[in-house]
Amino acid sequence: MFFASDNSGPVHPKIMQRMGEANTGYAMPYGNDALMDDVRTSLRDIFEAPEAAVYLVATGTAANVLSLACYAQPWQTIFCAQHSHIEEDECNAPEFYSGGAKLTLIPTDNKMTPDALRRAIARRAGGSVHMAQAGPVSITQVTEFGSVHSLEELRALTAVAKDAELPVHLDGARFANAIAALGCTPAEMTWKSGVDVVSFGGTKNGCMGVEAVVFFDPAKAWEFELRRKRGAHLFSKHRYLSAQMAAYLTDDLWLQMARSANSACARLSEGLLAHGAQMIHTPQANMIFARFPRAIHQKLQASGAKYYVLDGDVATGDGDEMLGARLVCDWSMSNYLIDQFLSHF
Repeated sequence: MFFASDNSGPVHPKIMQRMGEANTGYAMPYGNDALMDDVRTSLRDIFEAPEAAVYLVATGTAANVLSLACYAQPWQTIFCAQHSHIEEDECNAPEFYSGGAKLTLIPTDNKMTPDALRRAIARRAGGSVHMAQAGPVSITQVTEFGSVHSLEELRALTAVAKDAELPVHLDGARFANAIAALGCTPAEMTWKSGVDVVSFGGTKNGCMGVEAVVFFDPAKAWEFELRRKRGAHLFSKHRYLSAQMAAYLTDDLWLQMARSANSACARLSEGLLAHGAQMIHTPQANMIFARFPRAIHQKLQASGAKYYVLDGDVATGDGDEMLGARLVCDWSMSNYLIDQFLSHF
């Protein structure tokens, strides 16, 4: 009963199989392998963007910060939600890889709002040499609290950015889960909604370690190649990244796994609500933020069902006190394990 993170789940067998198949003979290094040609074509097709520049890296942090660095000058600021991944989980990598661009945090308890973004951008208006200049806007989809921006919400945010002539980056570590939740196309959730570059996540959704960066403006391609190399994220044996992404895209495996994770999350959410848990945020993809009594947490911990993120001291205090928890479902989570977890309520 492991709900700590979708990073903790296994790699899908089809992805392992494709990596094994790639592990024969020789292939050109540094992204010049034949598999990468197939991946590039597939992603262009999926995004309905025949001119898009497509690259692979091994981590979500690399995908986010290298792509953002292509749009953020050292004297600029990147606008992002207060609880975005680039703020809370990337150890100042955006600042480092951009050569010093700062982050301007948009106050929010979940989703960034157009009004809050507009106010933050306005504070950077005027071009004073004494302040950081306005730079790219970064939107997280799915948010760090498990919510999904609707297409209308995305377009409202990108409209604010475009009014200020600012580029838009989409952190799509859980991109597939958002697509599965919205039932839209990748094009609709990206360039058709005003997004300039997207991190298309794979690692959290059944891959071993691969993320795609898709630039809808191919003019950024050469700069990204230079930044990827200079930043030590250009793999020599790149075919193993390509093999993962090739399997991930074949027969919509990426979407099938996201649907499985979202479905497992919905089952778990329904069960928690039935047992009196309180939802902190409405689950819309594969993450749950909920509160339930300390006594239940104690039972779960004692039974071994302790692999989830817990907010508070579970050992001491009133058994009826509601403590927060984060539970994340991955593609492999079974109904049996969900029901086992719920049986302790």
